[in-house]
Amino acid sequence: MSTTGDYGPVTQDVEQADDRSDRAPDIDPAGTARGERRYRFLVAGCSLSSYGTFLNMVALNLFVYETTGRALAMGLFMAVRLGSGFVAGLAAGVLLARFTARSVMLWTNAAQAAVMLSLILAPEGMRTAALMAVSVVVGACGTLFMVSLRSSIPEMVGDDRRSWANSLSITGRSLAMVAGFASAGVVVSLVGYTVAFVVDMATFVVCAVTVALLPIAGGGGGKGARPESERDSGGRPRDRKKGAWARRWRLPGAFLGSAAAPGLGLMVVLRGVDAFGSSSHNAALPVHSAGLDASRPAVFVSAFWCLWALGNVVAQQLIQRYAARTGRSVGAPGFGYGTCLMSGAFILAFAGFPYAATAVIALVAGAADGLTEVSYTSHLQTLPADLRGHAFGFSATVENLGFGVGMILVAAALDNHSPLTVVAWSHGAAIVVAVLFLIRVTGPRSGGRVPAPRSGADRDGQMR
Repeated sequence: MSTTGDYGPVTQDVEQADDRSDRAPDIDPAGTARGERRYRFLVAGCSLSSYGTFLNMVALNLFVYETTGRALAMGLFMAVRLGSGFVAGLAAGVLLARFTARSVMLWTNAAQAAVMLSLILAPEGMRTAALMAVSVVVGACGTLFMVSLRSSIPEMVGDDRRSWANSLSITGRSLAMVAGFASAGVVVSLVGYTVAFVVDMATFVVCAVTVALLPIAGGGGGKGARPESERDSGGRPRDRKKGAWARRWRLPGAFLGSAAAPGLGLMVVLRGVDAFGSSSHNAALPVHSAGLDASRPAVFVSAFWCLWALGNVVAQQLIQRYAARTGRSVGAPGFGYGTCLMSGAFILAFAGFPYAATAVIALVAGAADGLTEVSYTSHLQTLPADLRGHAFGFSATVENLGFGVGMILVAAALDNHSPLTVVAWSHGAAIVVAVLFLIRVTGPRSGGRVPAPRSGADRDGQMR
């Protein structure tokens, strides 16, 4: 395994990447501090928006059931939401090639606020249609927002601060998830659905304002961007019309071709299998909790997710300190090791250990989950800017597919098998793929690196 930890920009040869990752970058301290302050402000707005999203996950499902009177409607609502996210992931790269990440982040929040307002104002006879609109818009816009944010982080804070920025974002999202889930029952019980929806709408507005106020360089190329793939050998822009058509087809194809590389392709596959495993513990936790205490089934679930979030936050703090001390990221192998540890911990969580032991397991699961998130996101961010949006969009599509298929299969399996059995099979599959991934990236032939392609075209016009 490589001891450098970070693999450097993938547009360079391996040796050049090593040299660049070990060499201290020439950074303006004042500019860096200013950029980090702006990014913290953005993360605060995103975390508030995430709180509203997780609050509404509970409130909307309950509202769907109360409005329709059918449990099947809740499943349809979730299916439409995941399906919208799946389609949005496919379109994300194209949108980020045409518009800036800032524009996408701004308008996705505005669209979600608008659709929540339509639900609040919808008359009783139009509520079902309004709910379906909410499902489509929130599912699609949530995916587009996350893809835009993650793909634009290197431009916001610099390549050397990717791990720190990812950790900060994940910390805020983890805390927002726990706060949203924990407060949902209280908010709905005390003040009703309408107030919950108003809160969610307000969080989207606040997030949109934070994006609008910040001078984010960000991510997508925008209409005027001219990536390397659209320049000639002398660096001059090629014909604009010809370049636009070539870019429309070349960039998605370039990323898909690069994903066929054993390391990067297997990494994305592992992400999808990991999402499949995540569906198992999300579906099995309420069943397992009801078996432990039928009179108070929410207690175990709430305590488990709170401990999971605490472990995640602790892991993010350790990762940030490691990155600050060494100037390196956890690297792609951290994704494989973290997946093995996380999946093993989730399996053990359903094994019936005493509560004290299960609490430790939940902490470990959260810490490992945080490690996998940072290492995976940071590595995809080493892709060239003109491929990064396609990478995160394709990854989001694979994740939504894995989670959606998993929810269907797991729900059916839980009718005939114990939660432990279902979770063990699902996360066991993730462990198997993670081991294959680790063999690939840490084996003697790989030199400890995930192979990644170069972007753009060679001078003779052939893709590299």
